[in-house]
Amino acid sequence: MGIFDGMLGNASRTDPRAATREFGRLLAQGEQIHAAYQLIRDSFLFTDRRLILVDKQGVTGRKVEYHSIPYRGITHFSVETAGTFDLDAELKIWLSGNSEPITKQFGKGVDVYEVQALLSTYVTR
Repeated sequence: MGIFDGMLGNASRTDPRAATREFGRLLAQGEQIHAAYQLIRDSFLFTDRRLILVDKQGVTGRKVEYHSIPYRGITHFSVETAGTFDLDAELKIWLSGNSEPITKQFGKGVDVYEVQALLSTYVTR
């Protein structure tokens, strides 16, 4: 992950195997991480069953919130690609019962079509 992307709030792709080693205790039996993205300290994980948002809080990051979103709770989503002057791509996810979306930004090197394909695969089941 580029430091510059992290400072701008843009997520970069990380190795799903490394994410499994770090967050394996969060996974249900047989659940697998298919894609992982990381902001400076925060992460979000796409498993075969849900989206997990990891929010490390405080100065030390020892306090952590794990937000688990089953794919069936996602009503719709949008992906906006990076442009010439707008260097980040954006993902918006709307949850049932919430009018405001969860918004995540990705650095230009992230394949947002891959993110869109992952959500399409799991949300439309």
